[in-house]
Amino acid sequence: MTLLCYALPAIPLAAVALPLYVIVPTFYAQNLGIPIAAVGTVLLMIRLLDAACDPLIGWLCDQVFIKSGRRRTFFLMSVPLTAVAAFMVFWPPSGAGVGYLAFWGTLLSVGYTATMLPYAAWGAELSTDYRGRSVVSAFREGATLVGTLIAVVLPFAVGLDSIDGLHGLAAVAVLTIVLLPSAGLLAVKTVPEPANRSTRKLSLAASLRFVVRNRPFVRLITAFLLNGFANAIPATLFLYFVSERLGAAELRGPLLFLYFLCGMLGVPLAVWLAAKAGKHRTWCGAMTVACAVFAFAGFLGVGDIVPFAIICAATGVLLGFDLALPPAIQADVIDYDTASSGEQRSGLYFAAWGLATKLSLALGVGLVFPILAWSGFDATGDQAMPETALATLSALYAWLPILPKAAAIAVMWNFPLGEDAQRSLRARIDSTGRAHQGS
Repeated sequence: MTLLCYALPAIPLAAVALPLYVIVPTFYAQNLGIPIAAVGTVLLMIRLLDAACDPLIGWLCDQVFIKSGRRRTFFLMSVPLTAVAAFMVFWPPSGAGVGYLAFWGTLLSVGYTATMLPYAAWGAELSTDYRGRSVVSAFREGATLVGTLIAVVLPFAVGLDSIDGLHGLAAVAVLTIVLLPSAGLLAVKTVPEPANRSTRKLSLAASLRFVVRNRPFVRLITAFLLNGFANAIPATLFLYFVSERLGAAELRGPLLFLYFLCGMLGVPLAVWLAAKAGKHRTWCGAMTVACAVFAFAGFLGVGDIVPFAIICAATGVLLGFDLALPPAIQADVIDYDTASSGEQRSGLYFAAWGLATKLSLALGVGLVFPILAWSGFDATGDQAMPETALATLSALYAWLPILPKAAAIAVMWNFPLGEDAQRSLRARIDSTGRAHQGS
């Protein structure tokens, strides 16, 4: 019951995350008439600006000591900003332009960071066990996929063809502003916050030095950034690929639903395999299979719905591995830092984690939209699409992601922090903590 209550806020948070980079660009370009390159540039700038705030927010999340719990308090205080900003981005007025998207998008991105960092750090500290952390991560990411499915179904079920009335994104806006505060309050009231294992407090500069010297973390976040970039490209282009390359705009919602539904099946499978083969090797295996499967998408054309549905199902299952395993490995990497620095700084580490996530998403949007525009791709649908634009769309969607994903596999294959090493680190941390309390 505790893990379920902890996982519940992930549902509305996921309902915010997916539309911002998958649906909002298309919606603003098609219904508000904002050039697609301008939308991509704005979203890139928002992420870069927000990224500058990540280390500070993460450090503050670690430094604030409150009787009710530093993670829970920081999390709850940030929820209102996130909910209101999401409402404004997803339900824009008819005259909204680039400035509107830039203002509310920035507030949403900063608010989302201030909500997610303590939330993720809270989860990383709920268990100290190598395998137990996979279970915590699985609960949270399973809820994330539930929220993602809702975010997929609502917009397409209600409709995205008009800015007027209660359109699909507006339905997500209403869901977020109601569910996020209520689920957040329930989690804060029912889920405990483990004791802080820090034996000293460090300045932001000193904390960052320890982060940079944490070699397992550097390897992990490098792989995470590469794999995140690989995943961001098809996520950004999915709607265009289905509607323009496959000629099946009416199936965009069902295919997205299939993808994320299969992702839910992949989460428990990832936990089960990781218990047998180790988390990093299991993740590498999943990324390898994803490269092989996704390569076929580049050869698809109009009417190839069944092969693409199979690709969506297979890569959806593998998405469950991407969601469940890296955060569980991240919790182990934080132990490496705690044993070395004497301070438990999950917030700062998840700030760096969030920075990598944002950078990968921003690179995906900032890179592919200008290339598409250069190739002659017309997002408004007012002109006939040239074949060079469709070929560029296919290459970007299916083949470009293979390169960074293959690099991520190479980085993670011989990752040094397995189950035995993590147990030794926890023994060190617990021993040091007892000695500190005794003194």
